[in-house]
Amino acid sequence: MFVRIVKMSFNENHIDEFLENFNINKEQIRHFKGCCFLELYRDKTHTNIFFTYSYWNTEADLEAYRHSDLFRNVWSKTKPLFNAKPEAWSLDKVASLQ
Repeated sequence: MFVRIVKMSFNENHIDEFLENFNINKEQIRHFKGCCFLELYRDKTHTNIFFTYSYWNTEADLEAYRHSDLFRNVWSKTKPLFNAKPEAWSLDKVASLQ
């Protein structure tokens, strides 16, 4: 299992549009084959910056999602709303404390 974090920065006037699109699609993303966990975070200081945080069983599962119609649909509506290039990290979890 690995973690994928994506940082996205939006124009202030497009935040509601992004959130609406995310809310429409979040269950489908979360239940895509191989996705075990999905959260959306919002920066407390720079409220136009969001992060998705997801767990994937394998990198192949993430790649299958990234080549799916679901991703193409979500991304085609999200990408025009950015005010900066998104950043993404794929990470191996080293430790987790609850």
